[in-house]
Amino acid sequence: MKTKPDKTLDCQGLYCPEPVFKTRMAMDELKVGETLEVLADDPAAGPDIESLVKHLGQQVLSVSKEGNVVRVLIKKVK
Repeated sequence: MKTKPDKTLDCQGLYCPEPVFKTRMAMDELKVGETLEVLADDPAAGPDIESLVKHLGQQVLSVSKEGNVVRVLIKKVK
């Protein structure tokens, strides 16, 4: 079952560090309990976004890859 995200951030075509900056800004706009889906095709984006989320104390729900696009699902927990 795929969780329907509250917000989707499309970072395809952007390269490091832009997807991380945009994810950080989008996380700031979420309310606690909401989820953010980030789509990126930069190979470094997945691990970079995961470490950002952990650094912020938020939760990575899933990381999946479809073709060259990585999909990171994040939940704002605080």
